[in-house]
Amino acid sequence: MILHFSYEELTALRAGAEVYLEGETASGGSVMAPPRVRGHVQALLPHLHGDMSLSTLGELRGVQSAVRAVVEMLRAEMESVVVVTHAADEGAVAAYFDFAHAFTVAHRIDEMVSEMTAMIELVTGEAPTHLTERTFQFPD
Repeated sequence: MILHFSYEELTALRAGAEVYLEGETASGGSVMAPPRVRGHVQALLPHLHGDMSLSTLGELRGVQSAVRAVVEMLRAEMESVVVVTHAADEGAVAAYFDFAHAFTVAHRIDEMVSEMTAMIELVTGEAPTHLTERTFQFPD
């Protein structure tokens, strides 16, 4: 399956992932991430240059984990900038758009996970297992 991105979504996710991995937000707070989630964000970053082809539910779940982590970091950043500056401040507006673009991608990924899960259930007659998440192939 192909996960499509707009230019704005890629830009927001790439910037958010880089900040996430640096572990420091612009508002001075730090990002405490479980090592597995951090690994998912590290694995995602090199692929944020265009649409992604994901052939298994397991691959998509890794991307989902990474994007969710970036979205939550961007949400916290947006809230912090609004409180420190003003809701109409240029930085606050930019932070909102970064969050909104990443949030849109997260929603699209959640829909893809639901579709892949339903397809596996339809074909196998049972909920996805760790094995089927890694081996059940979805064509582009």
